Amino acid sequence: MADRPPSGEIFGVPYNFEQPSLGRMLSAYWQPGKNMLVEKPFGVGYTLNLASWRSWAVLAVVAALRWQEGDDSTEADSEDEPVEVIVD
Repeated sequence: MADRPPSGEIFGVPYNFEQPSLGRMLSAYWQPGKNMLVEKPFGVGYTLNLASWRSWAVLAVVAALRWQEGDDSTEADSEDEPVEVIVD
């Protein structure tokens, strides 16, 4: 088998399987002046650039949706009443 490089692109999707270091991890998630999505420091694909305000907006929306989903599931679990189903 041919040796594969530890980083590169496949079908336009970046990958990087080099040993991650703390400096590389921090610099990958904080890149001022770059887009909202940046290449992952380890693995396949993209991740959020925490230096972009758009990333924080996305995280806030996701957190609000998760919080709202958690409230609905607790109400459904607390109701132990039987449900009547009518079939014609």
